Amino acid sequence: MTKLPNPVDIHVGSRIRLRRMMIGMSQERLGERLSLTFQQVQKYEKGANRVGASRLFAISRILEVPVEFFFADMPDSVSDAAEKGNTSGMSEPDETAFVMDFVSSSEGLQLNTAFKKIGSQEVRRKIVDLVKTLSVGE
Repeated sequence: MTKLPNPVDIHVGSRIRLRRMMIGMSQERLGERLSLTFQQVQKYEKGANRVGASRLFAISRILEVPVEFFFADMPDSVSDAAEKGNTSGMSEPDETAFVMDFVSSSEGLQLNTAFKKIGSQEVRRKIVDLVKTLSVGE
């Protein structure tokens, strides 16, 4: 039986990925700065491998965020499941995880970056309405 990643490790990894993508750094470059392979960075980002305290501290310096950044927005369900050792069995997918997956994707990051540059609230509202209309048939 394959061991599932700890939900906290998954969350921390997704935050590493989010920040890395926000500043436009590749997995390869982050790996070089940490003296690791990009595959190891990939495993950290997926939560497959746990990030140790000293390594997380180094990552926070490279990505120019406080260590707390990696634990921000962690849903209570994630921390509760980790404390109980329960990594599965939630009846509904966690909406926060869905949002984080989208925002940390290449398309989500590009969309978010472009959207925040739009100064007009009315134009932003119209774009949201357009996207809702386009998604109805999907």
